[in-house]
Amino acid sequence: LLRLLPPTLALAAAPALWAQSAGASAPARKIGKIDISFVGAGNVSEAVVRANMQSREGADLDDGILDRDIRTLYRTGMFEYIAVDRRERGDAVDLAVEITPKYRVLAIVFEGNKEKKSSTLEEEIKTKVGVALDERQVKEDTRKLHTYYQEAGYNQAQVAYSIERNRETNFGTVTFKIREGVKTRLADILFEGNAHIKARKLRKQMDTSRWWIFSWITGGGRFEDDKFDDDIGKLRDFYREQGYLDVEIPHEKVAFEYPQPNRLVLRIFITEGKQYRVGDIAVSGNEIIPSAHLLSLLRQKKGELFAPSKIDEDVTRIEDAYGSDGYLDTRVQVIRKPNLETGAIDIEYKIRESERFHVETVRVEGNTKTKSTVILRELSLGPGDVFDMVRMKNSKTRLQNTRFFEDVNLTPESTNIPGRRNLKVAVKEGRTGDLSLGLGFSSLEKLFVYAEVSQSNFDLFNPKGFFQGAGQKFRIRVSIGSVSNTARLSFEEPWLFQKQLALGFDLYRESNDYDSSYYNETRLGANLYLRRRLVEWIEGTLSYTLEDIEIRDVSSSAPQIFQDWAGRSIESRASFTLLRDTRDLLINTTRGSRYELRTSVSGGPLGGDFDYYKLEFRGAQYFPLFETQKQTLQVLLWAGAMEEYGNNPNGIPFYDQFFLGGMYTLRGFEYRDVGPKENGEPIGGKTYGMVSFEYSVAIVEQIRFALFYDAGFVNSGAYDFNYRDYCANIGFGFRLFIMGAPLNLDYGIPVRSRNDSGKGNQFNFSFGTRF
Repeated sequence: LLRLLPPTLALAAAPALWAQSAGASAPARKIGKIDISFVGAGNVSEAVVRANMQSREGADLDDGILDRDIRTLYRTGMFEYIAVDRRERGDAVDLAVEITPKYRVLAIVFEGNKEKKSSTLEEEIKTKVGVALDERQVKEDTRKLHTYYQEAGYNQAQVAYSIERNRETNFGTVTFKIREGVKTRLADILFEGNAHIKARKLRKQMDTSRWWIFSWITGGGRFEDDKFDDDIGKLRDFYREQGYLDVEIPHEKVAFEYPQPNRLVLRIFITEGKQYRVGDIAVSGNEIIPSAHLLSLLRQKKGELFAPSKIDEDVTRIEDAYGSDGYLDTRVQVIRKPNLETGAIDIEYKIRESERFHVETVRVEGNTKTKSTVILRELSLGPGDVFDMVRMKNSKTRLQNTRFFEDVNLTPESTNIPGRRNLKVAVKEGRTGDLSLGLGFSSLEKLFVYAEVSQSNFDLFNPKGFFQGAGQKFRIRVSIGSVSNTARLSFEEPWLFQKQLALGFDLYRESNDYDSSYYNETRLGANLYLRRRLVEWIEGTLSYTLEDIEIRDVSSSAPQIFQDWAGRSIESRASFTLLRDTRDLLINTTRGSRYELRTSVSGGPLGGDFDYYKLEFRGAQYFPLFETQKQTLQVLLWAGAMEEYGNNPNGIPFYDQFFLGGMYTLRGFEYRDVGPKENGEPIGGKTYGMVSFEYSVAIVEQIRFALFYDAGFVNSGAYDFNYRDYCANIGFGFRLFIMGAPLNLDYGIPVRSRNDSGKGNQFNFSFGTRF
C-alpha cells in the first residue's frame, strides 16, 4: 500500500498501517535483514542510505524510528521516492527499502553569454555540478541570473533554462539560455497625465533613477523589473497621500523607448482622477474619554487633503490615548462616508472601548547571557502599574537603544485574573563584543596601526559567562603610529546600585610628537567619573583626573617656554560638565542641538604642580534646510577662558592652554597655528573663541558634500575676548562612510590671518566628528 501513495501521504500513513499490521499489544519484534535497492541508476551509495537510518539489523522494530528514518532520508534532498516493505520471517521482520534517487547534475552550460563569462555566472547560482538536481532551484537561479544582468545594465536580457535527463545514468545537464541584449543607461523617466503633480516630485518617490555622473557609486541609472514594480506602488501611494484616491497607473501601459540602442527612456501614464478632501469628522462609542479630547488629538483636519496615512496615524493616536490609561483592548474602526453634496469624504471613528488593565507581572524570555535585572531596569512599567501602552513602547525603544539585542518585542499577555495582564518581554541576544585590528591614516597622526577589544554588555564578576551580561562597558585600545602611541583601558557601570548613576574610569598612556617639532609629550593618567541625568535632556558628569605629564626630548633651539616646562609635572584636576544633546543622529546630524558647559579646577586642595581653573562652552545647532538631498546647516560656537588662582608661581603650563587650527577647528590653518607664538612656534592662550558654519548636502546616502566657513581667535590674556586678531578660512569637503566610520576630507583656504599664521591652503584627512 505504501508504494501506491505519494511520499508525503506514505509518511503520514506508515505508522498507522504498521501499527495495525503489528497489533497494538504485540511484543517488540526484531529487525531481520534490511535490503536496500535502487530504481534506476544508483548514483547514491548504499552506505549513504544506511548512514541516514537509525534502524539496524538485529535491533527492536520501532515504527516511530522507522518513520523518522524515512523523513531523514527525504531531508537529504537526494531521493525522489522511498518505499519500505515489511516481510515476516519467523520471529523477525525483514525490511525492503526501495529508493528512487534524484537526478544529479552532470554539467551546467551557459549559452548566448558574450559579455559575461560563464565562470562569473556560475558564482551567481546555487545549482552546482554533482549535487542533486532540483528544478525549483534551477528556476530560482534563472531569476537570479536575470536580476544579475539587469543590475549590470542589460535591461533587455532574457534567461531561460532547459534540463536534459539521462535515465540510464540518472544524471542531468542544465542549460541556461541567455539573450543579453545591449547594455543601456536609463536616460530619462517621463510622465503623461500628471496635470497636478510635477514630474520632479514623482521621480523623488522612485528608487529607479536616471543615469548621472555618480551612478557608478549609487547603483542608479539602470532598469530593474522588481525595483520598478515597487516604484509603481510607491507612485500610487504618493498620489493617494495627495488626495487622489482613484489614481490609476497601469503597469502594462508603461512605454519603453530607445532613442539610441544604449539609451532607455521610460514613459509612465497616469490617470489622476478626482482630488478628495476631508469633510466632517466625528467619533462615536466613546464614554471614557470625551469626544472633544479625542478630536483634539487628530492630525487630519476638516478641509485638508484626504491622506490615508494620516487617518492610520489618527487611529493609532486614539488607541494610544486609551492604551496610556490601561484600556488595552480598545479598538477603533474608521468609517468613510462620501458626501455627495460637498464632494468631500466624511470620517467617523467608531470606538469599541475595553476594560482597564494593570500589570500583573513582568516575564522576560530569550536573555541567554544578559541578566534579567539589566532588562528590567530599562522598563518604565512594573507590577501593579496601570498597563500603559505608550510607556510599553518607550520601554521597547530604551531596550533597543542598549544595542544588546538583535530583536526586542514587548507585548501584553493574558492571565486568568480579571483586569490583569502580564508584560512579556522577548529578546534575542545580539553580538556586543568587538575585536578590531586596523591600519589608519590622518593628516595629523599620519600612519598608525591599532588593536581594540570592546564589550558593551560586560560583566566584571562573570568569568564563566565570558564576562558578559551585566550591561557594563569595557574597552582596551592600543595604537602605535609614526608620530603617536596610545594605550587606554576604559570601564563603566551605567547603573550603580541599580540607579541611573554611571560610574566609570579610564587608565591611559598617550605619547605624541606632532604637537611640536621641538619636543615630545607623554601623558600617563587616570580619570574617575560619575554621570547622571539631571532632567529630561540634561546630564551632569563629575570627574577627577590625575596626570603625570612629561615634556621630553626638548631641542636646544626650542623657544624658552618649552625649555622652562621640560621635565615631569603632576596635574590633579576636578571637573564638572553639563551636557544637553537633542541631535537626531550622532553622525551626519540633520536637526537638533548639542550644548556643553565644561568647568574644571586644577591644584589647590587637590594637590599637583599648578593651580588654575578653566571654563569652556561648546555649542552646535543643526538646521534642516531642504528635504531634497537632505541639506543641512551646522552652526558651531565655542569659547573658553582659564586663569590662575591663589599663590601659583608656576603659572599655567603652555600645553594645557587653548590652541586653534587643524582638522577639528580652523581647517584652513595648520594644527595649533592660530594664536600667540614665541619665535614662530605656537604656545597657546588663556582665552579663545570660534564660530563655524557648514552647509552639507547628500550626494548619495553614504556621501555628503560640504561648504564651510571657520573663524576664531586665541589671546594670551585671561578673559580677553577681543577678536581683533581673528583668523578665518573657507573651504569644501566630503563626508564619507567607510565600514560604518565617518571619513572627512576637507580643503581649507585662509581668507584672513595674522602675519605669523596661514602658510597656505590645508588639506585635512580624518576619521570621526568635531565633538
